[in-house]
Amino acid sequence: MTLPATTRFAPSPTGFLHLGHVVSGLYSRIMAGESGRFLIRIEDIDTTRCTPELTAALREDLDWLELSSDAPVRQQSRHLSEYHAVLETLRKRGLLYPCFCTRREIADAATQTAPDGSVVYPGTCRHGAVHAGREPVWRLDMGRAIDVLQEVPGWQELGHGRIAGQAGTFGDIVLARRDTGVSYHLCVTHDDALQGVTTVTRGRDLYEATSVQRVLQDLMGWPEPVYAHHALIMDADGQKLSKRDGAEGVRVLRQKGWTARQVLEHPLVRQALKESFIPAGRSPDR
Repeated sequence: MTLPATTRFAPSPTGFLHLGHVVSGLYSRIMAGESGRFLIRIEDIDTTRCTPELTAALREDLDWLELSSDAPVRQQSRHLSEYHAVLETLRKRGLLYPCFCTRREIADAATQTAPDGSVVYPGTCRHGAVHAGREPVWRLDMGRAIDVLQEVPGWQELGHGRIAGQAGTFGDIVLARRDTGVSYHLCVTHDDALQGVTTVTRGRDLYEATSVQRVLQDLMGWPEPVYAHHALIMDADGQKLSKRDGAEGVRVLRQKGWTARQVLEHPLVRQALKESFIPAGRSPDR
């Protein structure tokens, strides 16, 4: 017997809501099904770009679209102490090390690229290099982590079966940034476990990141969810629709007189959902 799913939609308020967000929110709600739970989480750890005004605007637009959470909305910036506790656990296990390298130094020394297109850190500070006066980031020693786990974790992708993980090809990822003291990978895996998310729904642009996040889940003994990565809305140049595309912003459409139903049924939204895996019996009209 398959238990009801708990899904989450986790936008970051670095700009106004756009149609790409609508796809993600609607897809998550669809995948929860009639008997499951659909959660909304505000991922606002980037205190430079995420402002209270943008957070308020995001929540207002979600209310207008009637995309409501089945539990109180979690806002990551209010839970930083929880993420720091996870970092401390990993430090005590000898799985983190401070890195003092600048972006320029990393770019000059790097020779490899990760599956998601990011530069692989060459490991300069792994053996204790220190630069006086520089604030460090904290990196996961990926090789040591994989040794501890004795495997490279894979994941279950709905509609596609078991996917082999490639965490080792990402190198030593940052888990605590200089500016925020935490990182996306750390916070998202912690919150998915804490909130009991059983089906992680998100865009295909985050597909490769799953390899890294599965390592963190196994290191911390957190449950392994299943994953469902939906299709993206692409612009005329074949690039992912982003917050800079104001013409497709929810606020702009509202100002033009669109109704919430019309936005949810926008042709670009429907096309992305059509190209995504949706189990039989699930419907957008929940």
